[in-house]
Amino acid sequence: MQASLPLLCLPCAGASATMYLRWRRVLPRWIEVVPVELPGRGGRLDENFVDDFDRMVAQLCAEHEGVLRGRYALFGHSMGALLAWGMAQHQRQQHRPLPDALIVSGSAAPSQRDPDRFLDITDDAALIADLRKQGGTPDELFDSPELLRMTLDTLGADYRLCRSFVHTDPAPLPVPLHVLAGRQDDIAPWRMQAWAAETAHARFTLDWFEGGHFFIRQHETLVLAALARHLAPAVVAGGVDAARALA
Repeated sequence: MQASLPLLCLPCAGASATMYLRWRRVLPRWIEVVPVELPGRGGRLDENFVDDFDRMVAQLCAEHEGVLRGRYALFGHSMGALLAWGMAQHQRQQHRPLPDALIVSGSAAPSQRDPDRFLDITDDAALIADLRKQGGTPDELFDSPELLRMTLDTLGADYRLCRSFVHTDPAPLPVPLHVLAGRQDDIAPWRMQAWAAETAHARFTLDWFEGGHFFIRQHETLVLAALARHLAPAVVAGGVDAARALA
């Protein structure tokens, strides 16, 4: 019997692995939350940023090779969703185990990303304006020059990473794919629905939540319930009984 299913959680742009630490306490114990820290932030503050999408994906797969060798699932929000999808595609290209489930949140499908989204966000003023527009950033951060500097440096690197992404139209992944979206997010619904073309598996879902880009914080309880619901079939298939998985 498998004790738990590792769930690698990729952060959004400008954030660190800490955005998922709380989930360890509130998700069912059969989900092993693995917050993924990217270089240049949090516990990896002394490392250089990686602002190239393909290099970041390959590096993350190498760093988490031990987990990715067994059964696992991937989750990412916003930029993290793109990275999670990229890791699943990289695993397939390397003929390595695929995730039992891919859950993406707050991001347009890779084939339908807006190419102009980050073109004009190249200086501090534009980054700050974008931070305020997206919401989810505490007001205290804008009042602290040191914290604001660190956030802008991280966000700038992450936006360069997003700009480096090139969709090469790879084949759909043969894994269950679940999409979470905010009704008031400025991502057009058809860009979210386009995720359906990224899976060749019968299990595709698109869940809508009230809220903007950071609906996962605004409605965390509902979001985590959806995560557990979507991961339960994978855990049951792995040997944990259904009643325990859905508890």
